[in-house]
Amino acid sequence: MTGRCHHRRTGEKIRVWLATRPVDFRKGHDGLSAVVQTVLGHDPYSGAVFAFRSRRGDRMKILVWDRTGLVMVYKRLEGGGFQWPRPSDGVIGLSPAQFSALFEGLDWVRCSN
Repeated sequence: MTGRCHHRRTGEKIRVWLATRPVDFRKGHDGLSAVVQTVLGHDPYSGAVFAFRSRRGDRMKILVWDRTGLVMVYKRLEGGGFQWPRPSDGVIGLSPAQFSALFEGLDWVRCSN
């Protein structure tokens, strides 16, 4: 560590990628990082946000590199499920507004890019 503060630069766009197929939720940091690389074709250390869904659709895991380590967030939505796109192979990009709506259990498709 250099002791310097690491911040996102002003105006730096946050990239959000959503895996369209459910993943095994037993996977942790390393397992999801491998999915990002081998299945989604992205670099897990890029600073982008990667979101993964459970089979039932009521749970989400998020993986992001914050320049000091991999951060994993696990959310279980109470009283329903997230609004997921149809499962297909690959990944789709979301705007920060769409990701915020998805994270809150709202219809993210209605949000503008």
